[in-house]
Amino acid sequence: VLFLAYFAMQVIYARRKYKISPPETTGHPEFERTFRAQANCSEYFPIFISLLWVAGIFFHQGVTAACGLLYLYTRLKYFQGYTVAAQGRLAPLYTSAWLLWLLVGLALAGLLVHFLWP
Repeated sequence: VLFLAYFAMQVIYARRKYKISPPETTGHPEFERTFRAQANCSEYFPIFISLLWVAGIFFHQGVTAACGLLYLYTRLKYFQGYTVAAQGRLAPLYTSAWLLWLLVGLALAGLLVHFLWP
């Protein structure tokens, strides 16, 4: 939640800096990149939280927490990279996607063991 609040505040600061009033979403390229980075991070947050929750309950809390911290770090790097240049988002984007898939695998493994193991 703190990450989402931080991202939202960056959009507010960019709106003030470039004098872009809501509900406008276009204007200076730096504002547009900041706005898109915040929107993209917000869109993936429910998926991340759901996977983190299921993997933590059914697989292993420590492994899941480590994956979650890495995911948050990569999303921060994604946000920071995207606000500077669109190409700056790519490496953290791929890493965060890989971590989401890892969480999918951990959640599925935990669910299978929990419900199918005798």
